[in-house]
Amino acid sequence: MTSLFSLVLAAILGLLAVASAIGFILQRRATEPGSVATVQNLNARIRSWWIMVAIFGGAILLGETAVVILFAFLSFMALREFWTLTPSRRGDHLALFLSFFVVLPVHYVLLGTEWYGLFAIFIPVYAFLILPAVATLTGDVNEFLARSARVQWGLMLTVYSISHAPALLMLQTGTPAALLLVYLVVVVQLSDVFQYVWGKLLGKHRFSPNISPSKTLEGLFGGGASAILVGTLLYRLTPFSPLQAAAVSTVIVVAGFFGGFVLSAIKRDLNAKDWGYVIEGHGGVLDRLDSITFAAPLFFHIVRYWFTT
Repeated sequence: MTSLFSLVLAAILGLLAVASAIGFILQRRATEPGSVATVQNLNARIRSWWIMVAIFGGAILLGETAVVILFAFLSFMALREFWTLTPSRRGDHLALFLSFFVVLPVHYVLLGTEWYGLFAIFIPVYAFLILPAVATLTGDVNEFLARSARVQWGLMLTVYSISHAPALLMLQTGTPAALLLVYLVVVVQLSDVFQYVWGKLLGKHRFSPNISPSKTLEGLFGGGASAILVGTLLYRLTPFSPLQAAAVSTVIVVAGFFGGFVLSAIKRDLNAKDWGYVIEGHGGVLDRLDSITFAAPLFFHIVRYWFTT
């Protein structure tokens, strides 16, 4: 695992080094205000990528426990961002307290101990039933259905769905499980990066201005195809054949796109541009993990049902 991961990490660091050099050159040449702002945003994104790659790569090298702790922290931050923007009432406070300080940690403990049976149903069954029951004790019935739905959506997106990424570590496929996680993250994140680059270079036709004004058809198809190609070439990280890797990476790319698209629709409904501001050039943690929310569960179950030994 170490040698393959080292090769992938070296390739990513090489790409970041090239991107940093290009950003430096563009910054020196940019003169118009619009160009300067675009280059500054690009360089901010690149700086953040250096930090994110270092944190993720370090967690992978430290082992499974470090990865689970990292994703538990990311889920906590994402859930916090979700509720920072989402309206709530005093009657929601107990359910929210339980979401942050009981449901989330218990869910990740189940993941860390590889208790898959309970991990799979803890949030969609037990939290789904218990949290609205607890909320009724406050006696606040104003918009109760909508408020309960927001509690469930927050947990499903930021905790349950995201946790399926580190859950890959419990699968036995004949391939080091950490490489499956690396594969998922690389394909998902490169899809976002390629869509951004293709959109900036060739984007002319807006996909859905009301939901995501920056997304274009050229970016979507060019970036998606590029990420699928990378996913196919990285088949040695997985138990897949090259053809299977192409098919699975297609699922990852499509699911990742709709993850970002759905989260963008929620942001627009909440009159927000970003979920947060902790990642320079990217927004919040949930802005960076929105594609993972849809892609991780699908990838996990594809691998679990068809490729585990």
